[in-house]
Amino acid sequence: MTIREAQQAVDQWIKEYGVRYFSELTNMAVLTEEVGELARVIARKYGDQSFKPGEKDNLGEEMADVLWVLLCLANQTGVDLTTELNKSIEKKTRRDALRHIENPKLMA
Repeated sequence: MTIREAQQAVDQWIKEYGVRYFSELTNMAVLTEEVGELARVIARKYGDQSFKPGEKDNLGEEMADVLWVLLCLANQTGVDLTTELNKSIEKKTRRDALRHIENPKLMA
């Protein structure tokens, strides 16, 4: 599935099952909540914390939840994420072509 197809699939789901998009402000709050849930899993899996009883290592599920809400926000604000991601890659390539390669902190 491409990013464009993902945006279309989310839009179709909202139209068929979701009644309507939540407001942009609500979805921003939901995105923040989902990022927090992703952070909790990463802190427990890769950081110094451990999972509490009943918690699960659902890293992929939490990432997908973040992506879902981001796709919702893109759809409702008219952002084509495929176009914007390509522009972001081009910008970072121009700006950082040598920056990381020449960074002594990143050399093994």
